[in-house]
Amino acid sequence: MNTNYNIILGSSSSRRKELLEELGLSFSIIASNIEESYPKELAKKEVAKYIAIQKASYLSKKIKSKDLLITADTVVKVKDIILNKPKNKNEALLMLSTISNTKHEVITGVCITTKNTQISFAVTTEVNFRYLKRKEIELYIEKYNPFDKAGSYGIQDWIGKIGIKSIKGSYTNVIGLPLVELYENLKKIV
Repeated sequence: MNTNYNIILGSSSSRRKELLEELGLSFSIIASNIEESYPKELAKKEVAKYIAIQKASYLSKKIKSKDLLITADTVVKVKDIILNKPKNKNEALLMLSTISNTKHEVITGVCITTKNTQISFAVTTEVNFRYLKRKEIELYIEKYNPFDKAGSYGIQDWIGKIGIKSIKGSYTNVIGLPLVELYENLKKIV
């Protein structure tokens, strides 16, 4: 993709960095260190997009006229409960036990911002886990440190390989950046 913009990824996520590199784009990184909160009355399916827009709002003060900023946020939704990143082993154990033997939604909100334009969207992928034994969950937490992942897991990690029965939707969305939709929306701007 040819662009006259300086692309900036507004995330410190190594997974988002790798995914954006896979699109063949050159970019720099600035992290947004905002508190990832949202109004309690907000519909759960809107949370990830809301936070992506908040990150863009915070970081857009730092961009120049030839910059294009990409921000994103990923949440896991089980029924009407949002699972963010676990703070400790107990939270990770609870989250993984909650998604065991269930279907849940992984929602990534993305915001693309320039000085003159802003596009935001959210992508939802349905993930179906088999029953996870407590020993499997404990092993995963111990060996893979899932504390920087929404819902306490990475689809590309061991637990994803042995636990996920099926997904419906974008695989890269579950990793943290829906590349097909991002690419299509970038083409509208560049």
